[in-house]
Amino acid sequence: MNGDGSWQFSAREVRKTYDGTTFANDGITIEVSPGEVYGLLGPNGAGKSTFVKQVMGLLKPTTGSITLGSYDLVEDPAAARQLCSYLPQAQMPIDSFKAREAIHIAGLIRGGAADDVAKRTDALIGSLQIEEWRDTPGVKLSGGVRRLVGFAMATVCPGRIVFLDEPTNDVDPLRRRLLWERVRAVADEGSAVFLVTHNVLEAEKSVDRLAVIDRGRLLAQGTPSSLKAEDRGRMRLLVMMVPGAADPDLPACVLGSTRVGNHLATVIPESDVASGIAWAQQLIADGRAEEYAVGATSLEDAYIRLTGHVSGDAA
Repeated sequence: MNGDGSWQFSAREVRKTYDGTTFANDGITIEVSPGEVYGLLGPNGAGKSTFVKQVMGLLKPTTGSITLGSYDLVEDPAAARQLCSYLPQAQMPIDSFKAREAIHIAGLIRGGAADDVAKRTDALIGSLQIEEWRDTPGVKLSGGVRRLVGFAMATVCPGRIVFLDEPTNDVDPLRRRLLWERVRAVADEGSAVFLVTHNVLEAEKSVDRLAVIDRGRLLAQGTPSSLKAEDRGRMRLLVMMVPGAADPDLPACVLGSTRVGNHLATVIPESDVASGIAWAQQLIADGRAEEYAVGATSLEDAYIRLTGHVSGDAA
């Protein structure tokens, strides 16, 4: 990771309440360094968007402090908006602009020099492999290409903090990989990148550290590996149930389970893998399941353990 340490981000005991009893955020404390990709992970309604709005100066915390380098972002919301770049979850309103125009204009609005913005615009279009749509009006772009154009608009002249809210929505697998390469490049250039998501799979592969937030509270934070530490010595046994089949009785070796649709995900000790496989095979023999798979536990299992929710990618 690269970056100027004088631009350290710090949020301490940040709270937001509208009625004095219910908290949209309740004691959020996070520190992020320049050059770091940091995930804000949690279900819808967890408080992620409220936190982002507070950092960007769009919503004032009830209590707590938010600083970026020497700037107090609570007391100086105008500076907060200038120092932060943002890709919202909703599509950018670019119907009347060609793709290249939208990216170039966004860079100029952000204060970039015209020549530099032009060069960076072309570089982003090339690195995301959207050249064939560079002169296509936004209204004619697919959802995935619009998403990539929105990402380019947010990063053509990036702020000290770059917020990316579900950046890969609707993006095809090839360009998702290219987008994640660009996310890392933005961080390597010195920005702190916040990935706001409920997709655990992408978070595990893409972030340096992350925080799990639910019901306004920070439940845990650390590297993906550290958050999975409690699940070491366990395996995930995934059983594909026959459509319409009822939940089966679980063997004693199952430590936890979650069902989404026809997918039944269980966690078992490594020492009981043989027993778990025998149980899954019996379900198949009985005509209640179609197949099974055994693998290492993932951040998804830690996420379920912490929040009780299934993430967007599992759902």
